[in-house]
Amino acid sequence: MTILDTIFSLIDMRSFSNLWYWIALAVTWSSASHWVLGVPFDMVLRARRKGGQAAQDLVTLTRVNVGRLLMIGRDAGIVLAVVVSFFLTVLVVLGFVYGIEFAQAIALILVPLALVGLLSLRAAARLEPALAAGAAPEAVASALTHHRIAVQAVGVVAITATAMWGMLMNFRLSSFL
Repeated sequence: MTILDTIFSLIDMRSFSNLWYWIALAVTWSSASHWVLGVPFDMVLRARRKGGQAAQDLVTLTRVNVGRLLMIGRDAGIVLAVVVSFFLTVLVVLGFVYGIEFAQAIALILVPLALVGLLSLRAAARLEPALAAGAAPEAVASALTHHRIAVQAVGVVAITATAMWGMLMNFRLSSFL
């Protein structure tokens, strides 16, 4: 048995029947909803609960991350949009036109994450003027909470769609359909 056979037996390319894929999907969406614009959500909760220095830390970290996201969007936005669109299109075509299950699995994770990226850029653009004007910590916490709810909604839809598609693929491969 070669090393390549060992790797492919460990990482089954039939993704929807692989436990590691579902663990990766859960970790991906858990992380996406915890790190809101690069700010850990427990920091938002702590700032609301304690105020004071925790609230100022929240505003500072949000200002840094909003600036970073918007700088990336402004400096490399067009290039990133083209590269990401090309890559996602290749995955979708390989997966859903040519029937490659691994590409389907990756596309079902990355396409919704791309939407989360766009939502994050939009939320950062909305927060930037308020942060520059010295926004109140409660307003920042509220904006981050609203963004988190949007990310979680995308995640719920994505996980549901992935689970349905995965069950369909597993049924199809097991000759039930």
